[in-house]
Amino acid sequence: MLRRHFTTGLTVATLAGALPRRAEAAEKVLRVGMTAADIPSTTGQPSQGAEGIRFAGITGYDGLTNWDLSRGDRKARIRPGLAESWSTDAADRNRWTFRLRQGVTFHDGSEFNAEAVVWNLDKVMNKDAPQYDSAQAAQAATFVAPITSYRAVDGSTVEITTREPNANLPWKLVSVFFSSPARWRELGGSWARFAQNPSGTGPWRFDKVVPRERIEYVRNAHYWDSARIPKCDRLVVVPMPDPLTRGAALLSGQVDWIEAPSPDMIPRLRNAGMNIVTNGYPHVWPYLLSCLPDSPFRDVRVRQAINLGIDREGLVALLGGTAMAAKGAALPNDPWFGQPQFQLRHDPREAKRLLQAAGYGPRNPCNATVLISTSGSGQMQPLPMNEAIKQGLAEIGINLRLEVLEWETLRGRRRSGAAAPENRGMHALNNSLGTADPSSLIDTTWSKRNPPVGVNWGLFNDPKVDDLAARAEVEFDSEKQDLLLGELHAAFVDNALWAFIVHDLNPRAMSPRVKGFVQAQSWQQDLTTVDIA
Repeated sequence: MLRRHFTTGLTVATLAGALPRRAEAAEKVLRVGMTAADIPSTTGQPSQGAEGIRFAGITGYDGLTNWDLSRGDRKARIRPGLAESWSTDAADRNRWTFRLRQGVTFHDGSEFNAEAVVWNLDKVMNKDAPQYDSAQAAQAATFVAPITSYRAVDGSTVEITTREPNANLPWKLVSVFFSSPARWRELGGSWARFAQNPSGTGPWRFDKVVPRERIEYVRNAHYWDSARIPKCDRLVVVPMPDPLTRGAALLSGQVDWIEAPSPDMIPRLRNAGMNIVTNGYPHVWPYLLSCLPDSPFRDVRVRQAINLGIDREGLVALLGGTAMAAKGAALPNDPWFGQPQFQLRHDPREAKRLLQAAGYGPRNPCNATVLISTSGSGQMQPLPMNEAIKQGLAEIGINLRLEVLEWETLRGRRRSGAAAPENRGMHALNNSLGTADPSSLIDTTWSKRNPPVGVNWGLFNDPKVDDLAARAEVEFDSEKQDLLLGELHAAFVDNALWAFIVHDLNPRAMSPRVKGFVQAQSWQQDLTTVDIA
């Protein structure tokens, strides 16, 4: 693969009106440039994918369970959040009991309790509830999908019932956030007004929300977890979808931190004294492949061919070493990796042989349309990466047509599935996804988890894979579940359900003034530990 450049020169972009001036010297302000084109929704269930959760979810809100992001030497795990503990009924694995943390208040001073939990589950699950919000429901759909009912047992206890036994419910609830019922009522029951004056329980309090421009937070000095009261006084998050703009903003001192710096700019950023931080984490940048009758990828030989036709090491070079070649959805050192028989590699000769066996050749080329984004959460550098892949695959006889969408629009097309009318004629979708929790493998492979309740975008259906997924979901013994997930992942790779391309090393560039950051092996990151010197 030819080494390409993301930029041919650096033009400092003007960001007039996008950033506030630095406050008085006494106030410590951390200013972050994110990759999305707009600020995430601020009502409680953020838009903009995992990046939205990173900058508008775990900042201002909490879940019943939270991520432990305190370490960088292991995959992040879940820990108690607004629930101090949880358990299932040994006689009825569908029934979960969550014991809530006492003394927690929302930013507006109102009490967090079991009534607030029920109210928030109603806002995304109960269409008859006055607080039901279809926008938040769409963002929460896969997280609350296992739940059939919920009730307050008393002021500090909530019972949640699942449709079937589901050992992974605590992992899903880490992304279900709790908004203040009192603030919503105070604002006349309007989510639009709430979005401008949000109130959660998180370590940062919303201060200013300016659509398409910025979110400003201030430190929540009364946060329930005293160890995670933010070190900075103020956090400013600014959408900057263009990597050149982000790099220019960092170099000019307009921001202190940028997500996903352009690989071509990393040497210049380092020379200017910026710190480049990377770490492996449970993330893969794939093509989700359609298995519908009108898709060439319905044939496993074609799915394997596209995997063999991609020059992953060339992409790693293109990205300046900020990625690693994928061997599957999970990292090879993950206990869920298993022992797949199909070995991902760059083998154009074998790819051509498989295509020929599937009926493709010079007179009958394999044509496919792929939905991609301009930027977005975990999408790395999607435009140059996809152009490089397109060029390489053309050499083996796979002709890609790239249909470029804005990130949140692409996410909507992912949630609707390959069979949706708007996806007619689309054969693959480029959406980076995480592998941090068991559902990330179960919900992508099981035919019962077709969108919108899961991420089986291409509607793959295999009885053996379904059996593994079903067994993994109901296995409450973590060691036994790990073994089942290893078998499931091996089947995932052997069936070449996706084109597994690269794992992101999650690069960030920071001013030398930024101190105390621990890069967790996670989509999410804890900004409370960060200080400004």
